[in-house]
Amino acid sequence: MPMQAREIEDLLRESFPDAKIVVEGNDGVHMAAMVVDESFRGKNRVQQQRAVYAALKGKMDGATGELHALALTTKVPE
Repeated sequence: MPMQAREIEDLLRESFPDAKIVVEGNDGVHMAAMVVDESFRGKNRVQQQRAVYAALKGKMDGATGELHALALTTKVPE
């Protein structure tokens, strides 16, 4: 079953409660997310993205994942 933007945001909010989170996309399969969080400070881009994928709790895992593609942008607050 495809995921809706609100479901993705809710999962991310559990791990990043103070982050600025924007999730876009309307097909439920190919989505985009931007996560801006202080916890990313000092981490490289790969570490930041791994933290976000971990927050999705397996929803992108393998061919049976509910979320097929997520264009991801991570940033540290300015």
